[in-house]
Amino acid sequence: MAKEVESLWREVRELSLGTKIDRLESPPSPVKFLRDYVSQSKPCVISNAIVHWPALKHWSDPDYLAGALSNDLVSLHLTPNGCADAVTPVQSSGDRDDLCFASAHVEKVLFPEALRAVQSSCKGRKVGYLQQQNDCFRTEYSTVGLDCDGDIAWATEAFGCSPEAVNLWVGTDHSVTSFHKDHYENLYAVVSGEKHFLLLPPTDVHRLYIEQYPAANYSYHRDTESFKLELGEPVRHVPWCSVDPYPSPDKEASERLKYPLFFNGPKPFHCTVKAGEILYLPSMWFHHVSQTPGDGGYTIAVNYWYDMQFDIKYAYFNFLQSLSYKSWNEDEDWESSDTEV
Repeated sequence: MAKEVESLWREVRELSLGTKIDRLESPPSPVKFLRDYVSQSKPCVISNAIVHWPALKHWSDPDYLAGALSNDLVSLHLTPNGCADAVTPVQSSGDRDDLCFASAHVEKVLFPEALRAVQSSCKGRKVGYLQQQNDCFRTEYSTVGLDCDGDIAWATEAFGCSPEAVNLWVGTDHSVTSFHKDHYENLYAVVSGEKHFLLLPPTDVHRLYIEQYPAANYSYHRDTESFKLELGEPVRHVPWCSVDPYPSPDKEASERLKYPLFFNGPKPFHCTVKAGEILYLPSMWFHHVSQTPGDGGYTIAVNYWYDMQFDIKYAYFNFLQSLSYKSWNEDEDWESSDTEV
């Protein structure tokens, strides 16, 4: 079975995905988008799709946003390292470090204070990120809602529904999102700066070594300017991807030995999404995200989540994910072509 699964990784690339992410110079028609990308579960980057947004002109100016949102309370996420919703060591009994799924400390503050926290982020001390999900753009940031479209019109027509949620993301290069998947069709529009995506199709699920980790939360103490990471009570476990695609030099050798299916298999697809561009990220694709700040000293993006179809593709993925799997030749180095845009 293992040999057949590894052949699948190659075949989806040869038969459907190719070796790089497609780039479209203008928005596709709904029919083309549905036929060539949604139905094939194939990502693409679309240029010239949001050039009419006032946000592209105004949001790189911190004074504009701070003024427009001066009286709005928003959810500020704080961590010591910029890695929220990620597998993290937590000190347990004795001298042994266990791993947990760590969520950020979240507090409601006025937007100007939140923006200052993001801009002054310092890895190892305190990193701020505006990453509240669950439709935050249409709730917490509704004051600037007219600076963007309420939906992506050609995508809405293709999907046959309006977005389930629209979210705003404001951060710096200190914030990184670990490998995960979402059960939504995702249209991810970058307004300022750049977003860097590593992508793996659902067929590569075994390469990410999903395990159950106990949930934990950071708490931030303003008086001491320190964080504490505590396991939840009662303990609950979260399934999450174990692989860090960019391990530090001192950990790289051990990480490669621990996760050979990832490091020895086909390279992930890589693409950079620049201000004014949209990434179509199909549902259930695994993605790791980092960012480069723009002129305002931060990166801003708005993403639109559309409900996915729980169809035969979802059934295939669940079946594949259920297979107990061990590589038949974990020491083999794959000969894969460059998959960067």
